[in-house]
Amino acid sequence: MDGLSFPAPWHRLSEGVRVMIVHTLVIIFLCINMLLIVTFVKKECFHTSARYILFFVTLLSDSFLLLMTDILLILTRCSVQVWLCIFICLFVLVYSIVTPVTLTAMTLERYVAICIPLRHGQLCSTRSTMYCILIIHGLSSGPCIVIISMFFATASISFYNQYTICSVEMFMLYRWQDHARSAVSQFYFMIMGITIVFSYVQIMKVAKAASGENKKSTQKGVRTVILHAFQLFLCLVQLWSPFIETAVLQIDVNLFRDFRYFNYVFFSIVPKCLSPLIYGLRDETFFISLKNLMPTSSCSKKHVI
Repeated sequence: MDGLSFPAPWHRLSEGVRVMIVHTLVIIFLCINMLLIVTFVKKECFHTSARYILFFVTLLSDSFLLLMTDILLILTRCSVQVWLCIFICLFVLVYSIVTPVTLTAMTLERYVAICIPLRHGQLCSTRSTMYCILIIHGLSSGPCIVIISMFFATASISFYNQYTICSVEMFMLYRWQDHARSAVSQFYFMIMGITIVFSYVQIMKVAKAASGENKKSTQKGVRTVILHAFQLFLCLVQLWSPFIETAVLQIDVNLFRDFRYFNYVFFSIVPKCLSPLIYGLRDETFFISLKNLMPTSSCSKKHVI
């Protein structure tokens, strides 16, 4: 069992210290995400580009999810009524899927821009992007509807007035519900994975045939798709975490607590900020706009313009 053990510092951290570390990380990452959001809002050229609008959606989704999961962490220290927990978890269930679905939409936007550029203006207009955001939220509600429907069908009326530790796992009253939740989530990620692989292959074909500026643009598109695939992988790891945690729980309770804390910090909190930040810094236009927001950039604004 040595391979599953965590370093000594993990075991020495008290519950209060762990909570403070999580709160600190959430505040830092929310501030960074807010900086990226303000950059988008202040630059009007971003408001008419499907690529940046969808990036803005991921920033809002990740920030909201960070805030809600932090509230859930606070609520784990006390018991709340089931009906209140249902209300909170509804948002967590939906917005945990919004980001990967939006990443898939961003990948398709890159596919259209590079592989069928003549139709990019029509398919990726501002109006079409607004419809796309509605579709994203509709598709993201699918797993939530399935989970909540199963819960409502099996929970007794008296259960809603009970007090419990608020967690998404509260909805899993029976083992078959857990399997159904896993099947729906795996189906979603399979479709998204296939879409990203298809887009990557098609963009690679265009990249091989391109030359000059077109080749540079397509290579950048390939790197963007790879980044989206990495972000989707992190979302998939987060999906698998509860099943791994369940297996670890059968081995040792203390190991389970360490493992769950480790997963939450490194596969839930950190990717919610680092991936959008990396994506924003990679884009030259967005990076210049972000740089111009900094107080130290006041002297360089005239040079940039």
